[in-house]
Amino acid sequence: MIKHTEEFKREAVRIALTSGLPRERVASDLGVGKSTLHKWISQYRPSDLVAAPQADLARENERLRLENRVLKEERDILKKATQFFASQRP
Repeated sequence: MIKHTEEFKREAVRIALTSGLPRERVASDLGVGKSTLHKWISQYRPSDLVAAPQADLARENERLRLENRVLKEERDILKKATQFFASQRP
């Protein structure tokens, strides 16, 4: 079982609450279960809101950070797969 950091959980909650995407999609994109995301939302729901213009920028930054993290992981997997298949050539 993967242990996620508090920062990851908080970012996941912010994205789920502010991105406009279905929670199922957010959970899938982050590689967590739907019920896990719902549990985090109930735990980490932000009680203090940032001013509206800054909140939009903060949300976008958080969304992009998570997307960047996912893309880096996918890239690393593809690199490893390429190396594996290249080593299998006769």
